[in-house]
Amino acid sequence: MASAASPDHQTLPGAAAKPRNDTAFRWLCLGAVLAMMAALLGLVGSLVSGGWLALSHFGISFFTTSTWDPVADQYGAAAPIVGTLVTAFLALVLSLPVAVGVAVFLVEICPQGIARWLAIAVELLAGIPSIVYGMWGLFVLAPWFAANIQLPLMMAAQPGSWLESFISGVPNGANIFTASLILAVMILPYMAAILRELLMSVPSHMREAAYGLGCTQREVVVRIMLPYVQKSAIGAVMLGLGRALGETMAVTFIIGNSHNFPHSLFDSGSTISSTIANEFTEATGDMHLSALVALGLVLFMITFVTIALARLLLGRGGTK
Repeated sequence: MASAASPDHQTLPGAAAKPRNDTAFRWLCLGAVLAMMAALLGLVGSLVSGGWLALSHFGISFFTTSTWDPVADQYGAAAPIVGTLVTAFLALVLSLPVAVGVAVFLVEICPQGIARWLAIAVELLAGIPSIVYGMWGLFVLAPWFAANIQLPLMMAAQPGSWLESFISGVPNGANIFTASLILAVMILPYMAAILRELLMSVPSHMREAAYGLGCTQREVVVRIMLPYVQKSAIGAVMLGLGRALGETMAVTFIIGNSHNFPHSLFDSGSTISSTIANEFTEATGDMHLSALVALGLVLFMITFVTIALARLLLGRGGTK
């Protein structure tokens, strides 16, 4: 009996240690969460305090006017805000259909031996530094776009027509549309790679059952695979949108860096990130520096609202 009881007595210390280990683990996890929240609150606090001088001085006009004159200490963020939203939205519109097509091709159409290497190539595109995209856009895309697309369109447009006003601008290739095109190329690999992984997670028996019922390949993709991953695909779209909203160097190279309010698709403009990158090192006055920090706060709030809308869409998708 004594020998039978000894193993039980030997396990008691380990069993008693488990609650202590679990408690320490919980405290470590709580500490990680608190550290993250403290960093977030510190970031927001520093942005608010740094931009308060400009926000309190200009008030609502900081968001509604486009006058940006460091000499006269007059700052309005409407043009960078609009430029940020327009370029990110256009980039998403241009890249999302292509990303879906690439993901569907790699999962459903392309032979697996080739699809594996193509998937690696797509992931390698996501790792290219943004400054490389910017230099390619400045020295290759912008001259080609100006000579082959922008200038012919401007010459073909009838004077006074809506098309002329829609594509007016300096035919140098540095404009809102080319910046959006660069952003679309940059966020395309991210969304394509994630969508590919999502489509690969669709159970094979669902696809086989659809094919067994006589569905075509298009019907399987449109009616089975895409609806199955549509909720998770919102995360892929938001990841691409977040990358487009915060991109700095590539946009700075190609957007034209004009603080005027953009009036056409081919007009030069600016974004919040490009404005901060261009002027932060030259901001010597307190008001100028505060205006740039306030722009950073606006970009933070735009990103926060985007994430909140994504969570709202996910929540609605989960209740269906």
